[in-house]
Amino acid sequence: MDSAPNSCRDYPVAITAGELSELLGCRMEGNSAVRLTDLATIEEAGPEHLTFLANPRYRSRLASCRAGAIIIDEKEITPAGMTRLVSKQPYIDFQRALMAFYPISAPSVAPGIHPSSVIAPEANIGADVGIGAMVVVEAGAVVGDRTVLFPHSYIGHKSIIGSDCVIGVNAVIRHKVTLGSRVVIGDGAVIGYDGFGYAPTPGGYRKIPQVGAVVIEDDVEIGANGCIDRATIGTTRIKRGVKLDNLIQIAHGVQIGEHTVIAAQTGISGSTRIGAWVMMGGQAGLTGHIEIGDKMIIGAQAGVTKSFDIKGMISGYPARPQMEAMRIEAAVSQLPELLKRMRALEKKLEANTSGDANVNA
Repeated sequence: MDSAPNSCRDYPVAITAGELSELLGCRMEGNSAVRLTDLATIEEAGPEHLTFLANPRYRSRLASCRAGAIIIDEKEITPAGMTRLVSKQPYIDFQRALMAFYPISAPSVAPGIHPSSVIAPEANIGADVGIGAMVVVEAGAVVGDRTVLFPHSYIGHKSIIGSDCVIGVNAVIRHKVTLGSRVVIGDGAVIGYDGFGYAPTPGGYRKIPQVGAVVIEDDVEIGANGCIDRATIGTTRIKRGVKLDNLIQIAHGVQIGEHTVIAAQTGISGSTRIGAWVMMGGQAGLTGHIEIGDKMIIGAQAGVTKSFDIKGMISGYPARPQMEAMRIEAAVSQLPELLKRMRALEKKLEANTSGDANVNA
């Protein structure tokens, strides 16, 4: 059995502004007959494109926008004659529009087991599961109904994969890992490798056995080449609805609350607890054994060295509340000028001192 035929449409479905307005439930202002053939950014859009404005920082680019139609908040001003689809949530409605233009799903693996795969007789494979080429499923593993295992993926001993999951190319699910339903594991991700634990001895570092587990709850998505380590003892847990970008490291014993989103290249050290609905920018780093409260925002490249449970955003290194971090940054930016002024004052003081000495002489 080969992978399913390429069912991914790499060209969009044309749609009129009026049809799209009905589909999205957005109020239309302008020409309902405008034919839209694709989507584009504000800068690149032409008369045949749909675009959107959700981030105010791009507002200045509206004046030169040439899009045939735009999804936008009613308070925004657009060039004369541009067709508007008025939305309370432009970003979400733009995502819905994407699905209208590209309605066919990405390539997948057809139900069945590729003959090159190695499936242990003791594994439990559900109904309508698609298993691609060179997949390995170890003894005692469970793979739920309609789950897809892309080529070269690995499911370890006694791991449990729920229904409707997608395990990417070369992804590795080690032993004693539990995945809920509708979990997506990106290509090359490794779930359940040993946590980083070593004890110093006179003869060098001695590895601490990592005998815990990993639990990933329903509707979690983990990007390509992400790593989630098993706990030393107990459980590393990623709660339902969490979305992790590519190249993220989650260390042993970490707990991440529901619907938290984390951008690429972030690293979270062992036993740290992250609340629900947290937003974390790229390349943030969190030290171990701290707690982050619900609904907090952690800025990109922030270095978080202690626990926080505040409303709003923290940023910088070491991370501080955003306004405090900005004040410090503003003060630091003035240091070159302050240093210049200080040197000028020193020279003036030296000159005055030298003049007083000559008078006394």
